Amino acid sequence: QVRLVESGGGLVQAGGSLRLSCAASGRTFNIYAVGWFRQAPGKEREFVATITWVGGTAYYADSVKGRFTISRDNAKNTVYLQMNSLKPEDTAVYRCASERHGPTDSPYAYDSWGQGTQVTVSS
Repeated sequence: QVRLVESGGGLVQAGGSLRLSCAASGRTFNIYAVGWFRQAPGKEREFVATITWVGGTAYYADSVKGRFTISRDNAKNTVYLQMNSLKPEDTAVYRCASERHGPTDSPYAYDSWGQGTQVTVSS
């Protein structure tokens, strides 16, 4: 099993920045990609970005492209989500997740999930 722990959420004004971290432990050799998803109250869970564990190839949702950057540090077993130019509509609980087969935006392909971290963007 892979264990994932997020950190770095908080309250920020619109236009500000936050960096989320996702620390992985356990059977990390099984990881193919790590993704970030978010869910706002009353809304569906939404794909944000994903990155392949070995090659570092990144994929983004159109809603965050150009504002968010996903990266990883394999030595630290950690994936980051740098969020710039934040908007009130980015407010959500952000969760990271790992999957073993290929980068995808479908949450159903991800089999290990962190507990989530709250991001609140005030207008």
